[in-house]
Amino acid sequence: MDDLPVGRASFDPPRQAAERLWRHVAELFRDERERIAERAVSAPVDVPHLRAAIGAYDFDRPADPEAVIDEVAELLRAATVHTTHPRYFGLFNPTPTLMGIIGETLAAAFNPQLAAWSHAPAAAEIEAHLLRFLGGRLGYPPESVAGSFTSGGAEANMTAVLLALTRTWPRYGTEGLRALDGRPVMYASAESHLAWLKIAHATGIGRDAVRLVPTGPGLGLDVPHLARSVAADRANGDLPFLVVATAGTTAAGVIDPLHELADLCGDLGLRLHADAAYGGAAALSDRLRPALSGIERADSITLDAHKWLSVPMGAGALLSTDAEGLAETFRVTTSYMPADVPDTVDPYTSGQQWSRRFMGLKLFLSLAVAGRAGYAEQFEHDARLADDLRGALAATGWDIVNDTPLPVVCFADPDNGTWEHHDAIAHQVVGGGRAWISPVRLDGRAALRACVISHRTTPADVDELVQAVNDARKAAA
Repeated sequence: MDDLPVGRASFDPPRQAAERLWRHVAELFRDERERIAERAVSAPVDVPHLRAAIGAYDFDRPADPEAVIDEVAELLRAATVHTTHPRYFGLFNPTPTLMGIIGETLAAAFNPQLAAWSHAPAAAEIEAHLLRFLGGRLGYPPESVAGSFTSGGAEANMTAVLLALTRTWPRYGTEGLRALDGRPVMYASAESHLAWLKIAHATGIGRDAVRLVPTGPGLGLDVPHLARSVAADRANGDLPFLVVATAGTTAAGVIDPLHELADLCGDLGLRLHADAAYGGAAALSDRLRPALSGIERADSITLDAHKWLSVPMGAGALLSTDAEGLAETFRVTTSYMPADVPDTVDPYTSGQQWSRRFMGLKLFLSLAVAGRAGYAEQFEHDARLADDLRGALAATGWDIVNDTPLPVVCFADPDNGTWEHHDAIAHQVVGGGRAWISPVRLDGRAALRACVISHRTTPADVDELVQAVNDARKAAA
């Protein structure tokens, strides 16, 4: 590419050079899409070699753009767990939709500034429309939905904690924790995502303020135990303020008893937040949606589009019907920000971030092109594949140890219940590149976890996974 400008000119090369570069990228993407299933899901990494390859770029002089793109792509092929692979049965990292990838590209190209509404009216209104749609599917009155897009579920959950602190103690926002008469404490399932500990650290209530409540027989939060914990904390002078219900736990895909928790929170005067980062997507399916009954009673809900909604990371969202509470939590007035536009909301006044990316576009395009019906078909297909996986595992002698309508399958070897045995099986499967699964502890019991999360996964991939874990079990015996 001798005619492609380098250095400073590379910021905006001539049209022919730019078009040639885009064609090269498109061909690379096509090759990845067509050949990903032929590759290992993951492979061992030679760390010194990887660092040497990256360190060869000293950034002292311009480099050929096609060569750089190809070299980086090769690094990513060789040193990545390929979540885009049809036999990635791992964490909630999906194969992104094509429209999601295009949405990321458009967002980068137009680069709207989502702080002030007046700087990005189209982007701000697209995101507001999405929030109303998602909130409506989750049971909130659509016209009352407020919230914001976030970098992911952790930021959305932190937003919920800040909102709860502000609404419970209005002086918290200005005076901090010194305005309180005791220590705030919050409650979540022992099977919940432990981002709560980092959130408690960041908000100043401290990690010890997070009460991890044991689970009951179905791995859902034990509501009677929760009630006893709240009573004990109040007797000790602590200040309970928030309960978290998880709708789709990371380890087992379990949905906490939403109605029971809402009833208890109403009786005890506590706020309820629903962490539906993964499972909330089920609301798009009329068949799966009833599993989320009661979530509409939560004061706030987290939903993470870069999980089961299959858009590129990151794209979380915090949903609530408390627009004024969010404004009280995040409103700031400065002279350098544009004046408010009547009947609009500046995104920076309803969320933690100030300047931020147009995160909602990839979801908007994916939903617009697939339709809710298309997403429902995919989710129900994933659930059927998970049922097939459960049946095949049970038929070959595994115990299924979780119960969920979501496509998360946890299974254990009844002949050897040790962690070391299950870890060795997972290591054998992953090390061979045939599939990606993980060992997990559920209420102290060792198991293996497989989640159907890629829209590329087929029945043949499920069969291959069953064969892989059975081969590994024999090798580990």
